[in-house]
Amino acid sequence: MHDIVRRLDEQRRLARLGGGQLRIDAQHAKGKLTARERLDILLDEGSFEEWDMFVEHRSSDFGMAEQTIPGDGVVTGHGTVNGRLVFVFSQDFTVVGGSLSEAHAEKICKVMDQAMRVGAPVIGLNDSGGARIQEGVASLAGYAEVFQRNVLASGVVPQISMIMGPCAGGAVYSPAMTDFIFMVRDTSYMFVTGPDVVKTVTHEDVTHEVLGGASTHTTRSGVADGAFDNDLEALLMLRRFVDFLPASNKEKPPVRQTPDPARRMEMSLDTLIPDNPNKPYDMKELILKVVDEGDFFEIKPEFAGNIVCGLARMEGSTVGIVANQPMVLAGCLDIDSAVKAARFVRFCDCFNIPLVTFVDVPGFLPGTSQELGGIIRHGAKLLYAFAEATVPKVTVITRKAYGGAYDVMSSKHLRGDVNYAWPTAEIAVMGPKGAVEIIFRQEAGNAGRIAERTEEYRTRFANPFVAGRRGFIDDVIMPHNTRARICRSLKMLRGKDLKNPWRKHGNLPL
Repeated sequence: MHDIVRRLDEQRRLARLGGGQLRIDAQHAKGKLTARERLDILLDEGSFEEWDMFVEHRSSDFGMAEQTIPGDGVVTGHGTVNGRLVFVFSQDFTVVGGSLSEAHAEKICKVMDQAMRVGAPVIGLNDSGGARIQEGVASLAGYAEVFQRNVLASGVVPQISMIMGPCAGGAVYSPAMTDFIFMVRDTSYMFVTGPDVVKTVTHEDVTHEVLGGASTHTTRSGVADGAFDNDLEALLMLRRFVDFLPASNKEKPPVRQTPDPARRMEMSLDTLIPDNPNKPYDMKELILKVVDEGDFFEIKPEFAGNIVCGLARMEGSTVGIVANQPMVLAGCLDIDSAVKAARFVRFCDCFNIPLVTFVDVPGFLPGTSQELGGIIRHGAKLLYAFAEATVPKVTVITRKAYGGAYDVMSSKHLRGDVNYAWPTAEIAVMGPKGAVEIIFRQEAGNAGRIAERTEEYRTRFANPFVAGRRGFIDDVIMPHNTRARICRSLKMLRGKDLKNPWRKHGNLPL
């Protein structure tokens, strides 16, 4: 018995040591924590239950028989984040570069399968050189097994990927199918083919950072949802983010007690909208002043800034916020903003998170680059997402809601439950000046007459009352009452029961 216990202790020591102290030191020298150190920060103290600590790879080719380390480069199991169950895997770069073997993949698949059975989020801390070349097709099969679980878990349990090191080749497609991807600046990167392959094939010289670093994926490609300065900040922010999410598609969003009263008035909102209709204002100011305690977790804050998406709470319960941002491109919808918002809306609908939409949109961005880039197809994604969503939907039109963009932004016609407008709302086919120049083109040479017609059009249509008379707007509210009215509406909608017609699945305009 004592001998077995000694052997057990030795096996545990070897597993916890990973690739050895020298490689741990090298990891620290790069400003990175080890796989186990990351889990210590992410999970509540003492909550981690590790699985498959003693698993080893089964390869004997290319000298791998002499490189067996318990755990085989990934630490898996479950624990809690602020008392709520999560399943985790944390890849260990100190063990064969964190490369994925058949056994490594089996460990990941086991926690994903269990997460789906019990209904709990899956969090992956990715730090891997990719498929283990020495295992050949067996490692590729392992990736495919993980991909299949990503697809099956989609819309069932939240899946979050934190990229904390290299992620290349087939390794990028598992994170790509998860709900959210976060990165660490300067130490993480993602790409399908690395700089060396790019140079060989296209003769381009490019660095790892430019090709697939956090800056690239948070500002240009839109692959990542956010980036943090170091491992510690990333993991602490991940704990905060998980707090907003329900455990599965069978649960309502979590509720947290808040001292922020639902009936709180915010008088400063009455002067938020400038007198000049062409002057921008910061939509984030409205969001922060309306949600509980100004706590807003923005998604893709540096990508497609003309639309703002993120999670917040109203009366302690999680809501998804979608809002046009007049500070960027006047709040117009374009390809990137439509895709960004569509994916976020669909996530919220998957997991029973109510949607609050703030509208100030002059239309879709015009131009050849948008049309040739497929704005029709991409814009339809956001239209489809809002129309398909069955969660409670509350919409507030703050200023402009023009043309087809009015329809797209969670209008009453797309089954918006409660649609409000501020007194400053302008709901029309297009702006007064453009409309008059089309309707009265025969008077184009008469500047004074055009000015009169423009003012006439603005008085007739550029207000919330025409839509209100038709029931497309449920009420015109004072800006300072926005929080109270939204909270009251969401409370009324808690028992909402709406189902789409049966189908295997819809055909989203990809």
